Amino acid sequence: MPKGSPERTQARREEIIHACSKLYETMGFKEITIKEIAAFTSFTRPSIYNYFQTKEEIFLGLLQQEYELWTEELDRISFSGKGSSRLEAADKIARTLENRELLLKLLSTNLKEMEQNSRLENLVEFKKAYGGSIQAVRDCLKRFCPDMEEAEREEFVYSFFPLVYGIYPYAVVSDMQREAMKQADIKYQYMTIYELAYLGARRLLGV
Repeated sequence: MPKGSPERTQARREEIIHACSKLYETMGFKEITIKEIAAFTSFTRPSIYNYFQTKEEIFLGLLQQEYELWTEELDRISFSGKGSSRLEAADKIARTLENRELLLKLLSTNLKEMEQNSRLENLVEFKKAYGGSIQAVRDCLKRFCPDMEEAEREEFVYSFFPLVYGIYPYAVVSDMQREAMKQADIKYQYMTIYELAYLGARRLLGV
């Protein structure tokens, strides 16, 4: 770890993660290299290795950041919203995913590779952020579904989170994919991120 204040270290890490995020808007996971990430920062490629040992660690940091942002939004609706119905819980939880396209994209592509090529301490910090989102969903269910028993809440969590992993490729479809589906004569109902999350949450909540 480089010398300097914790604030400076965190600022450098965030700059690297932000550069990775910008590149990911137009490039694929496999195309992005640490050299290209460095070109979007204010320091050199060797300096990046003081903060992240692999490209996968940078992406894992980006995914951790996205989980933290999702958790913050879940917490806001849990502690400040009104209402007490399962239908409203499905709507509120689905709404939190509308603006988390980056989270969903990362989850649907190279999560295993990110985790396998990161140091344990980085993976632990990521898992803490992931665990925070799970707890935030539990809190939403407690808030909006007071009739739910703990076992039912846990069943929802361990069914909904795997569903979340698959939302992106179903909701974000290219023109070529649409044309291929058309030529393959597959009747497919295209849905938005919200619609897929809402449908899944409703089914799991039995409403």
